Amino acid sequence: MIFGYYSGCRKGEILSIGCNQVDLLARLVRLEPGTTKNDEARLLPLYGELFETVKMQLEIRDQLWPGCPWLFSRHGQRIKSMDGAWHEACKRVGLWDEETGKPTRLFHDLRRTGVRNLVRAGVPERVAMLISGHKTRAVFDRYNIVSERDLHEAGQKMERYMREVEKHHEGAKKGQTRSISDNPILNGFP
Repeated sequence: MIFGYYSGCRKGEILSIGCNQVDLLARLVRLEPGTTKNDEARLLPLYGELFETVKMQLEIRDQLWPGCPWLFSRHGQRIKSMDGAWHEACKRVGLWDEETGKPTRLFHDLRRTGVRNLVRAGVPERVAMLISGHKTRAVFDRYNIVSERDLHEAGQKMERYMREVEKHHEGAKKGQTRSISDNPILNGFP
């Protein structure tokens, strides 16, 4: 779950990661061609909790199942399906609909969250697309959903920007000799 949340990877991509694809020193995971939906290789950066989780998985593997080639395994064997574990986890945290007998969240929802997290963190969208494996802008945009919170944040950013503009204009009215190039926000604006 942590890997999906931070990387935006698909479940099948995560379950196919071999230990030999992890480079802790470079803090990267290399997804091999043929293991991704579009059959193209990708590099995934490891950072924060994602790095710690991958490091922990490798340590567990080394201690308990040193011959296991998979980063994520079940008792040293490749995980073929994790639907039962996902359903149980959803039940335990209250994400289960008793009427339908299904979870209210899908593992694939972590992919959308991963994409949104990358964009909200300020990662350029083209880089976020490379990390998540989205080939087209249209599909990427379906994952990068704008929320009401995003709109409020945009309003707050505009408010801060406009205060800077007004400070600059007030300084100019008072006869201060400030060049517009002194203010990186206003540089290039009349």
